[in-house]
Amino acid sequence: MSQKDEFHNLDNPDDGLFRELAAGVTTRIFAGEHAMLSVVTLAPNAEGTRHHHPEEQWGVLLDGSAIRFQGDEQIEVKKGDFWRTPGHVPHTMRAGPEGARVLDIFSPPRPEYKKPGSGFGNS
Repeated sequence: MSQKDEFHNLDNPDDGLFRELAAGVTTRIFAGEHAMLSVVTLAPNAEGTRHHHPEEQWGVLLDGSAIRFQGDEQIEVKKGDFWRTPGHVPHTMRAGPEGARVLDIFSPPRPEYKKPGSGFGNS
């Protein structure tokens, strides 16, 4: 495999494995051996489904604004904010009025995200 195949672009809508997570919430997934990146786009005011999984997850708000629901808390996040979600902690996100774009990093990679499909997986 060429090393060029290991390079991607956050703004290329055709790059990565596409997955529809919920109404108005889509992602493009990039899986490695030990980590996985997911570029999530949320339409204005769109909200994901509350879910949990065993993998550790880090998130970075790239654009927009949102409310992060994590555990029993609701935390406002703005562009540049980042957070860690330990495994098995219930979470989701609701975009602000301008929408949001999030870079999620999972370790280890989520098996259900390595193939096309829809939904968040575990709930």
